[in-house]
Amino acid sequence: MDKRDEQSIDALKLYYQQDLSQAEVAARLGISRPTVAKLLAHGRDRGFVTISIHDPRDEASELAARLERCYGLSCVRVAHGHAVTEDEAIDQVGRVGADLVSQLVHDGMSVGISWGRTMSAVASYLTRSPRQGVRVVQLKGGTSFSARATHDFEVMRAFCKAFTAQPRYLPLPVIFQSTKTASIVCKDQAIMKILEEGRNVDVAVFTIGAISNEVISLNLGHLGEEEVDTLLHRAVGDALSHFFTESGQVAIPELEARTVSISLEHLRTRPVRLVVAGGNVKMRALDTALRMGIATHLVVDQDLAAALLDMRERDVMKEVGDGARDVEHLSI
Repeated sequence: MDKRDEQSIDALKLYYQQDLSQAEVAARLGISRPTVAKLLAHGRDRGFVTISIHDPRDEASELAARLERCYGLSCVRVAHGHAVTEDEAIDQVGRVGADLVSQLVHDGMSVGISWGRTMSAVASYLTRSPRQGVRVVQLKGGTSFSARATHDFEVMRAFCKAFTAQPRYLPLPVIFQSTKTASIVCKDQAIMKILEEGRNVDVAVFTIGAISNEVISLNLGHLGEEEVDTLLHRAVGDALSHFFTESGQVAIPELEARTVSISLEHLRTRPVRLVVAGGNVKMRALDTALRMGIATHLVVDQDLAAALLDMRERDVMKEVGDGARDVEHLSI
């Protein structure tokens, strides 16, 4: 730390802890008021102080409680406020997701993460929360063969910086062009070790992808045109780049042998599995993933939470109606 850092911290303590005005801080330190403003800004830039708004609605809401009951989840956080666009929804869940991640990660833990827009939003809101002996493990490959970026390294760096953690990078494409190549690469001792660490993380933080022409998972240059068309017609979403149908089955079994990612079977064994998802476009994919038992913890935006509950209620009413018709048919 240099002299400016020390002055900045002195100013921050007077301003935030003792609640002095900038003019009072200036008088106490014997400097000008503009200098105080610069020192405060310097301290924020250096991470000496963070400002958070804790909305109690994010932690305790009727929507969250209903989602917990509906899907059998341990914890649900709903980012309150109506998002006009999908980007706004992702930003909202990123903020709430980062707060929950900070509460879940403790000393000595291993934290598995994925990548993408939602994970980038979570990473952007993480604040410095130093821990001892934390490891951050990349759960799936992230190298892109197209102009679309996965931001896997940036997300990893942000998580490691927040928790003073050691990184475990997986510098590979998530889907190889051939099964043979994938098999050879995954037999490398270093790669095998990282994948094994991923299978044994204490906390997994990831998102659920929806399926459309524009989603990043279909535009990384890993898939052929025929495979993309098949996924568009057959799949509803993906988790850690494992594509699934609306009934929760593997969409294209042949892709599994080429995918560098911990399996969904291994994922389901992890004690804490936090899914962060924003935007109604993910409703069908997220509903299926939750019914598959992929998550224990969930962060969603308010509109997506309401849409999920409406979908579940409609399905229940349909099942009740079908059951009643079956009983009537039997009685006749």
